[in-house]
Amino acid sequence: MISQASATRTRVLGAVMALLGLPVAVALVEAVSFNVVNRNNGAMVSSGEKREYLLYVPKSYDHGRKTPLVISMHGGGLWGAAQRDISQWNRVADEHGFIVVYPSGVGPLSRHRAWRATGGAGSAKDVRFISELIDTLTAEYNIDRARVYADGLSNGGGMAAVLSCMLSDRIAAVGLVASAQFMPWANCPDHRPVPTIAFHGTADRQAWYRGGTSWVARGMVFPAIEEWMAAWAQRNRCAPIPIDSMVTTDVRRREYTECAEEAPVVLYTILGGGHTWPGGGPLPQWLAGTTSNSIDASREMWAFFREHRTPGM
Repeated sequence: MISQASATRTRVLGAVMALLGLPVAVALVEAVSFNVVNRNNGAMVSSGEKREYLLYVPKSYDHGRKTPLVISMHGGGLWGAAQRDISQWNRVADEHGFIVVYPSGVGPLSRHRAWRATGGAGSAKDVRFISELIDTLTAEYNIDRARVYADGLSNGGGMAAVLSCMLSDRIAAVGLVASAQFMPWANCPDHRPVPTIAFHGTADRQAWYRGGTSWVARGMVFPAIEEWMAAWAQRNRCAPIPIDSMVTTDVRRREYTECAEEAPVVLYTILGGGHTWPGGGPLPQWLAGTTSNSIDASREMWAFFREHRTPGM
């Protein structure tokens, strides 16, 4: 028979173990909850690599009607659900009835992935993945092939630019937010002018508005945004002098017009804006800076996207 002292020690030990185990249990619950909320719902193999994506189909989807597709790519070190929450594309999709997909870049972990957006073989693999993703979704849903659009945040914005250079026959227009651009224009094989809309903050500490080096990509040099967009306008064979206007007290709009194939280039400069998505879910201010709510990047992008179609589709 167990003595009273032994039983007491057992109860005390059990209580201590329960207290010690509580933070671990909470951590496990939080980890499971995080993975449930942030998990992808689609996967495929492309170029021998497992690739994942998070798909959102609005309730208004009608298989009998051709539906536009928006491909939205996360920043470096993030993942599809993070891009969903930052960009808030789902609410715009609900309002206007298009499908959104948030593909994942590559990396050693299921989260914290990146896009190979500097050109070369890695970029070619990511471009092939996006092309095959379009094929996969088109086989399952009634996607309007003439209205497929790509956008991204930071490293994802750089990948959207790569798609405009290497998949311009399938991407009708692109959107760039706090974009990290590293692929040289000389490595851009596609010559079709691609309509482009961009948003960039003057206080971006990761992808400097005026260009230069950054701690997020050691050894790389970010281009000055206004010069880089002017080069894009030259690529689209636009008139050399842009039209500037103030949208709000902290948002300046620059548009290059009279472009070939009606492919304008538009830049929204967020005065004091950080490495963030204007009008979207806020990122930690200590890291990314200020998120402006003076303009809604996703809604502005959709208003721009819907005016453009891929020629010949």
